[in-house]
Order: sequence, then structure tokens, then C-alpha cells
Amino acid sequence: MNFLENIFHRLHQTPERIALQEIRDGQFVSATSAALLSQVRAARSYLRQAGLKKGDRCGLLAPNSIRWAAVDLALMAEGIIVVPLYSRQAPNELVNMLKDCGAAAVFCADAALRDGIAQHWPDGPSLVLFDEVFTTAPAADLTDEPNALADDDVTTIIYTSGTSGEPKGVMLTIKGVTFMLGATGARLDQLMEGSTDNTPDQVFHYLPFCFAGSWILLLTALSRNSLLSLSTDLNKLADELKLAAPNYCLNVPTLLERIRTGVESQIAQKPGFIQTIYRKGKDAWLRQHEGRGKAGFWFDLANWLIFAAIKTKIGADLKALICGSAPLAKETQLFFLLLGIRVLQVYGLTETTAICTMDDPRDFTPGRVGPAIPGIEMKLGEEDEILVRGPNIFAGYWNRPEATQKTMLGDWFRTGDQGATDEKGNWAITGRLKNLLILKSGHNVAPEPIEEKLAFNLPTAQQVVVLGNDRSFLTALITGDLNREQVQQAVDAVNANVPHYKRVLAFHISKEPLTIESGLLTANGKLKRDAIAQQFAQEIEALYQT
Repeated sequence: MNFLENIFHRLHQTPERIALQEIRDGQFVSATSAALLSQVRAARSYLRQAGLKKGDRCGLLAPNSIRWAAVDLALMAEGIIVVPLYSRQAPNELVNMLKDCGAAAVFCADAALRDGIAQHWPDGPSLVLFDEVFTTAPAADLTDEPNALADDDVTTIIYTSGTSGEPKGVMLTIKGVTFMLGATGARLDQLMEGSTDNTPDQVFHYLPFCFAGSWILLLTALSRNSLLSLSTDLNKLADELKLAAPNYCLNVPTLLERIRTGVESQIAQKPGFIQTIYRKGKDAWLRQHEGRGKAGFWFDLANWLIFAAIKTKIGADLKALICGSAPLAKETQLFFLLLGIRVLQVYGLTETTAICTMDDPRDFTPGRVGPAIPGIEMKLGEEDEILVRGPNIFAGYWNRPEATQKTMLGDWFRTGDQGATDEKGNWAITGRLKNLLILKSGHNVAPEPIEEKLAFNLPTAQQVVVLGNDRSFLTALITGDLNREQVQQAVDAVNANVPHYKRVLAFHISKEPLTIESGLLTANGKLKRDAIAQQFAQEIEALYQT
């Protein structure tokens, strides 16, 4: 049974169970399994009436919703290849992706999204609103079973974030997704050990489904006894998280960093004795964590007065926060562990069906991203590049055989990431080959660890970008409401603990943060380093003239 057959079977077997719910204006809008299947039947009927067939590519342009899930399931059930798109991305960029994959139709949540595509592609394919899809009368002969699909059939094309160069369409297969959902389900079984079979996992979700890891979480939730609550307003994230009372949720490092910064900023405003208890309690816990003694009185006092209350405010029922997509500062992972909240890291790329490694909830090492998933092999190649092979490897880039060939060494996928393992087999991501800065001295410097340390010392900074390729020394671009004295102190603190060639010797402050809309961040918030260097070319050049 493949993943799609399993999902449809589970939905059919539990018609009254709530499968998905949206949080809107502080209230739940829910869909039972039967209601979700009804929406899927309507969507499949529309697809058949529209003459769409197996192998066609169709765009899916909408924010997260129950309807998004229904259209996605309907398209896959008909053997149509889904091309999920980020609803906040610039319409001209979306059109480029749709043209690249030869989309036969685009399904849009609302008129504004539809019109954005139409404006930039007036002679493009059919643009269909969700309202039109879900008012279609279900065909009388339609069953709640997906069409027969082969393991090697492509089920989705997810476009890479394009940190350098044009985005490429990553083809993911039925086989790869089926394998990955088995792996994620097994890890969640370990996390939820002790829960009763009759109690569903409570899961909260705010990351767009068009990203591979987010989509895998959606499918995982539909594949097991879970209730997935969808955020619909990022401005109300804290309130929605409290209302959903989840056991776990998927996160990006940015949110966890903000929570840590927010808590520590609030502590800094408290009376001196509270600050002292917090600091001494934290130090005592760190000593115990590092094997330098027991936590003792100060930790017990801080936990009673401060830590337990913070955990309750973040989420009293949390068993873990799951984090991926970018490096997470070890200090932030330790901060949550101090509060009694595990942060479990995952690592992977779209090309690896989102995931290669996952922390074991029973035994994990802060600062690392866990061991390779059983069934997946990982090793180091030249320049410590991580190579991966297994059933999770993508089928190639859409219409780009040369690009596919360049990223493969036989059946090993070249991740482009640099890494290292410890004695337990837990991986650490140490840098990105494409980002490697080669100084005129010949030294190779991965910018990410330096950026992470600077950001840790500058909690109010929005972004930190370290520069210096083919230069004599490193410089940094730092965004946010900061003054030079603050930045200089952070730079001095970082420089004190690194060799001379890794020291940042000059910096530029930009009050305006880098954004997706400005074209300086990818759709999932990663730095577009080439675009940043071009945008700030004059300011960067000035740093090397001083």
C-alpha cells in the first residue's frame, strides 16, 4: 500500500474523526474525514470534467487550508503532478515556474492570486478558483480510492528556493514519499510513546505546505491518528499556538530564536533579584548538562519561579518542537531544553524528499541534527560534502538532465552541504560548499558558523551576512535597528575566539531588513547571497577601501 492509498483508507475507515482544522478568529473550523473525502470527490470530479489526465502538471497556489489539502489529494489521486506554489511569492517568479513545468492549469485560492498570474501570463493555462472546484457535483461512479500509481510515478514537482541561480523543479516520487512517511511516523511513535491509541496527536502547523518538509508533515498527519490544526494568521501565532495546545509542531529556527530573545528581553526588564535567579538557575543547569556538577538549589528555585511558567506559556502539552530548514543555534536548543522542552532537529533537502536525518527523541545531542534515517546512507565526499543515497532521493530536476547529472555521483546525491559526524553517528552541518568564502590568503571560510555567532550576540539583528570571497579579509552586512557600538561589541566577542582569517574586520549596518519581496530572501527565508552582494555592492566595496 503506497502513502496515498493509506491516507484514503484511513479517511474512509474513520469518517467521524476530525482530520484537519483551521484556526480562524480564535475559533476552530473543522473537517471530519468524511467531509475531507467529500471535498476530494468534488475536486476529482472537476478534474475529470476539465479533461485533465495523468501526468499533467497543475499549479496549486494558495495559503494553507483544508481546501489546499483536498485539492492536493485530488490531484495526486488522479495521477496529476502537483506543482505547489508559495502564495507570497512574486507573480512573475511563479509564472516562470509554471511555464517551466508546462502547467495545464493553476488552482488558486482567491481572485487576487489568480489575477496576479493572469497579469503576467495573459495567454497562460486555465486559472481556476477553489470556489469553482468545490461547487462541482461529485460524479456518481467516483470511489474513495486513488487511481493505481506506480512506485516510480512522479507525484509532485517542488521548485527549489533558488539561493543561487534559477529555481529548479524537483521531481518526487510515490516510492520516495511512501518511504519518508514511514520514517517520520516511526519517529513520532517514539516521541509519543505512552500515549493511548484512542488519543490523536495534537499537531500545530504554520509553515506553508508548498515547502517539502511542511508538505511531508501534512501527509504524515493524515497517515496516522493526528489532529492537525492550521494557523491562518501569523500575527496571531502565539494565541493560536495556545489554543491548539499541541504535542508537537514543525518550526524554522527564526521563530525559536525570536521566542528565546523575547523571553530573555522580558527577564532583563524584571527586578534585579529575578534576573539573578534566572541567570544562576540557567548556569546551574548548564553545569549539570555539561557534566560539571549538579543543578541544585539555584536551578530548583529558578524552575519553580520562572522556567516552569515560561514552559506553560509556550505550551504546557508540548512534547517537542521540531526544527528544520536552516541551522539552529545550539544556545537556542539548550535554552528550550532548560525549560523542559525538547527541540528535535531534522536535516534534508527537497531533493531528499525533505529529510535525511532526524533526532531520536530519546537520545539526541544539542547542536547536531541526528542520525541518518534507517534505510538511508550518508557519507562524506570531497571537501567534506555530505553525500546521500536511498529510496528518498528525487527522480531528477524537471526537464534538466544536465543539472540532475551534475548533482549525482553514481547513485549518491551531492547535497552541497558540508558536515561531520560524532561517535554516535549524529550529523552536524558545518557549512555550504556554494557559500564557501575563499580568501586571497587561500583560507576557506564557511560563513554560516560566524553568522550564527554574530546573530547570537546581536539578538535584535534581523539578518547577518558574512562576506569576503576573493578578498583579503571578512566583512559583514547586518540588518536591523542597531548602532555601531552594539555591533562592534558583538564582532569583538566573536573575533576573540577564532583564528585571524575568520575575524570580521569591518561591517555595514542596514536599518531595513532583507525580505522576500525585495528579492534578497528565498521563499522560505534563506539568504540569496548573490543578489545581496549585488544590491549592496557599493557599500561592500566601501568596507574594503577603509
